Amino acid sequence: MILAVLSLAGLGTGILFGLSVVAYRRRRSRRYALIAVAVGALFVRSILGMGTVLGIVPMPVHHLLGHGLDFGIAAVILSAVYRSGPDRSTTGAG
Repeated sequence: MILAVLSLAGLGTGILFGLSVVAYRRRRSRRYALIAVAVGALFVRSILGMGTVLGIVPMPVHHLLGHGLDFGIAAVILSAVYRSGPDRSTTGAG
């Protein structure tokens, strides 16, 4: 059962990663690149989970890399939000 769930998660995050790369290529902005990196890290987490279930990645390595990726994903997303600047709807315009 866990193998099926991880397979679906890997497929889903792989598709989302592909879409985020397409979005970056269309917009060519640093914010979109950061989002693509964050979604790519989620995809790597899925692969890491699959490797752990299959016995390729030891559990301590899984936890160390997984939590490291969690931190990295959060930092990249916050960086993208920070780069987006102030909310234009609160500046009094419009």
